[in-house]
Amino acid sequence: MIQLKNVSYMYDGAERKSLDDVSLTVQDGEFVLLCGMSGCGKTTLTKMVNGVLLNLHSGMFGGEVTVNGMNIAESSMSEICRKVGSVFQNPRTQFYTLDTTSEIAFGCENLGMPREEIAQRVERTVQRFHLEKLAGRDIFGMSGGEKQRIALASIDAMDPEIYVLDEPSANLDTHAVEELRKILKMLKAQGKTILIAEHRIYYLLDLLDRAVYMKDGRIVCEYSRQKLVEMPASERMETGLRHGDLRRFVPERCPAAWGSQRLVMSNVTFAYRKEKALDIRSLRVQNGGVTAIVGENGAGKSTFVTVLAGLRRGAKGMFLQDSLPVSRKKRLRQSFMILQEVNHQLFTNSVRSEITLGCKEYSEDRLRDILAEMNLSDFAEVHPATLSGGQKQRVVLSSAFFCEKKILFFDEPTSGLDYHHMMKTVRILNDLKQQGYFIFLITHDYELLLSVCDRVLILEHGSITDDYDLTPATVPKLHKYLFPFAPEYTAQ
Repeated sequence: MIQLKNVSYMYDGAERKSLDDVSLTVQDGEFVLLCGMSGCGKTTLTKMVNGVLLNLHSGMFGGEVTVNGMNIAESSMSEICRKVGSVFQNPRTQFYTLDTTSEIAFGCENLGMPREEIAQRVERTVQRFHLEKLAGRDIFGMSGGEKQRIALASIDAMDPEIYVLDEPSANLDTHAVEELRKILKMLKAQGKTILIAEHRIYYLLDLLDRAVYMKDGRIVCEYSRQKLVEMPASERMETGLRHGDLRRFVPERCPAAWGSQRLVMSNVTFAYRKEKALDIRSLRVQNGGVTAIVGENGAGKSTFVTVLAGLRRGAKGMFLQDSLPVSRKKRLRQSFMILQEVNHQLFTNSVRSEITLGCKEYSEDRLRDILAEMNLSDFAEVHPATLSGGQKQRVVLSSAFFCEKKILFFDEPTSGLDYHHMMKTVRILNDLKQQGYFIFLITHDYELLLSVCDRVLILEHGSITDDYDLTPATVPKLHKYLFPFAPEYTAQ
């Protein structure tokens, strides 16, 4: 059982508490969802339970946290990890070895288990998670979904009583999310206690026992499954909660403002060490709309946009802009890309300087407007590294909008965002459409796709296998591609 009694916590250097008088009890075998807007305290609460905050960080702590009777504040990490297993949003941050089998065994080795027992546990976990094809593989050559499965498997091998997960689906495609759902279902059937902080709700709907809603570091209320599905649009915007049943989601859409400018790719190929990674025979894209790049992890989406943006040397084929050849360097000067891992794009010591980094001259009024629009006004002088994942993502998004490049590429821009801030991103993307930008969007976010995208390109093995305008008539086609395991789509 997990118990938090009147828990408060404030990070060093912060101006306000991340947790403020939080009390929560999670019973043995219970599956509890922590939900709420980015920065509400979900991640801090998970780090309180798994001991990361009290053992590895310094800050002001008050209250009491116990796990199965063990006081977290008085326990070492080695004691805690025997009972609590953690899976983070980015599994790469918790890998310690280079191959999958060694990673699964690593936790057991750290606990000093006998070699024979470790071998038995690794074999059991590989069979249970159906990882036979991933055994012995290079970890860093795998897809995001595969990495997440290995992260879960490495925890499972230690056989903890409690699993704590922080937005585990954020960087996964819909097929990988389904695999994650199956694993969580298996763990629940084994009687494990599961505490999960998550924005995506749809895949957890048949697993969770209750949803705990947080705001400004406090627990405000709890939601049932039915309430998560039937919540009215106004309340969803206010709470930031994503949709529980995606088939009910029919957003109002801003039509494309297709312009007369064209980008053309003809017979474009690219290879990594002689292994072909991209093969685009013919593609024409107009400005004034959002073109979605959709495909499973490893389909070539990132390669496609980095080649088009001029970030990759060695691409062959023809690139045209308004019927004229356009060089790699010229495409590079016109392009701005927001990466999936936003930490790789944070370089300065304040949000203000991060947003204005690429601009020699800028308007303070425009900066204030963007900070306000992205709910970052209170963080203008804060170091970006201290922000939550969703807040960091909004900082990088703000940089793209502020620099006003003409060809914009977004790699999963809403993976760490709640519904409220996702819709703010939608409004900004719609404004950019009306202003005539070229906008390319890599995303697995179904709610974002339906809210803002005008055209869908399906990539498989580096080639475009389908290309269509996104209209009410083609939404079922998209739904079937993303959720082939779900019931047939019918408009609600």
